[in-house]
Amino acid sequence: MANSNLTTAEQLAREELLDMVPYQSARRLFASADAQTDKVWLNANEAPGTGNYQLNASNINRYPDFQPESLICAYANYADISQDSLLATRGADEGIELIIRSFCQAYQDNIIICPPTYGMYAISAENHGAGVITVPLKADDLTLDLDGLKQQVAKAKVVFLCSPGNPTGNLLPQAQILAAIELFKGTAMVVIDEAYIEFCPDYSCAKLIKQYDNVIVLRTLSKAFALAGLRCGFTLANPDVITLLSKVIAPYPISAPVAEIASKALTNELTMMRSRVQETNSIKESLAAWLASQAWCQQVFASNANFVLFRCSSANEKTRIFELLLENDILIRDQSKQLQLEHCLRISIGSEQEIAKLQQILSTQ
Repeated sequence: MANSNLTTAEQLAREELLDMVPYQSARRLFASADAQTDKVWLNANEAPGTGNYQLNASNINRYPDFQPESLICAYANYADISQDSLLATRGADEGIELIIRSFCQAYQDNIIICPPTYGMYAISAENHGAGVITVPLKADDLTLDLDGLKQQVAKAKVVFLCSPGNPTGNLLPQAQILAAIELFKGTAMVVIDEAYIEFCPDYSCAKLIKQYDNVIVLRTLSKAFALAGLRCGFTLANPDVITLLSKVIAPYPISAPVAEIASKALTNELTMMRSRVQETNSIKESLAAWLASQAWCQQVFASNANFVLFRCSSANEKTRIFELLLENDILIRDQSKQLQLEHCLRISIGSEQEIAKLQQILSTQ
């Protein structure tokens, strides 16, 4: 008998969705009608500034190509892979969803995550009805627990690895990534999320898709390319995987304006992107050194991304710093609820002026 206290939607919804907490993105936590001007946004790992793009509006009345040729060609050239090993998606987040939907039978199969890590892996699995097996990173150095992963072989269809990690910022050792790929050969797809790889390009695993048929690499234009608002990402894998994912994706995933801007960024703006990366890395190193010198900072985590994670000396200090910045319209991210990240905050690397303002506020208290 239906519960009269529930709405029709609640009565008809999948039961597990009723109590599920959605991913708390930076914009869900702090919304703004004019997000670009009224606050200093250092909580979403966005890049400061962007290129100057002029759009051609003459083709808006037509549906876009399923995979716009100019975009696929541009990214294939950039990533040095074949075009049939590439799928353009609405951000890397859509790639995560496609992989889970393609390889996991709802209410039957599992994914493996290694927290602390990006929250959307688990959220996407729960949305699909897939189980989530947790094999935490090693507490001492935030690297893979290969013994723990070995115990889960044949118990999951997809393994998500994030390198550089989010929210940690550290790279997973290449030897460990290779070991994980070998462990799950024939039983699970190993997904390497490289959203931040432009900040350490020599450590990309993209070349592994030619050597292993169970490797998938996720990329995005949201970070180093400063195009977070565009929502454009890429899934790199062998052609058999791309064909499978193409059966699941929406019929027109990339809008014409997105394809146009992204193609220009990948052909005309690479020098600007690399300059932005160099500047970001320089500001990051300076900020990390400054944080390490503060009495309230207990630990600064090594970062190969465009943010710095640090641990405060106590919960009270963590709250004080977060709220002090918030009072001054500077938003950073509280990561203290993540496994192994007690009292931790994360600062995205904004402009030199934005970071200087943050340091000035914290230095006067």
